[in-house]
Amino acid sequence: MDYVRRWTDRTELPAKMLVGWIGIGTSKFHHWKHRYGKANEHNAWVPRDGWLLEWEKQAILDFQRRFPLEGYRRMTFMMLDRDLVATSPTSVYRVLKAAGRMGRFASKPSQKGKGFTQPTRPHQHWHIDISFLKTYETDCR
Repeated sequence: MDYVRRWTDRTELPAKMLVGWIGIGTSKFHHWKHRYGKANEHNAWVPRDGWLLEWEKQAILDFQRRFPLEGYRRMTFMMLDRDLVATSPTSVYRVLKAAGRMGRFASKPSQKGKGFTQPTRPHQHWHIDISFLKTYETDCR
């Protein structure tokens, strides 16, 4: 904004011409002009209408405490049937995950990408691939 204003005053050229030479669209320039001098809040965290309220999150956690063996998808529809909380299964999952109540049944950490532990002495590790095994039935009379 300051650049265009400065050169418009010095050269007496219209701002539209300078903006075109710079390669900025006129709508973008006017948008910047409108926002000039204001705090840069256009990317701020704005609450959405669909976000869950604290009482809804607490209701989900209480319901999960009452029915610990149910999955989050089934819980979602059970809560809908009882008119407790109307939300999506994804939101229920996020609430339970944030509370540390999801993923309790995870097995040991994956060994993928850590490589093969090499044997330390001969004949410590044997491996056989069997691609075909032919069996015969014999008639023993």
